[in-house]
Amino acid sequence: MNSFIQINKAPGKWAVRAGGAVLGETSAALALTEGDLPAVIYFPRADIATAFLDKSTQTTHCPHKGDASYYSIVTKSKTIENSVWSYEAPKAEVEKIKGYLAFVVSQEVSVEQL
Repeated sequence: MNSFIQINKAPGKWAVRAGGAVLGETSAALALTEGDLPAVIYFPRADIATAFLDKSTQTTHCPHKGDASYYSIVTKSKTIENSVWSYEAPKAEVEKIKGYLAFVVSQEVSVEQL
């Protein structure tokens, strides 16, 4: 892996919440740091209530990680568009994040260490 991206086990237990609901908790999160950017916490897909996720048509491309697919979070009161991403076929250098989901932190979505 190049030194621009670092992937390490995130210490402790992590939770993601949206629309007043806990979407998932895990002790198996990964912390991905890219250059000088803050770490992004990636949750194993198996630890997220994916019934609340709706696949989006949005995609993006990262030269270091590959193509990202997006999901919207559907809550009781609203849909939070394109608020989750996943590298379903990541580049070999970041293969560790395959099967993981990351969340766009906002007023509506929080990722926190417990």
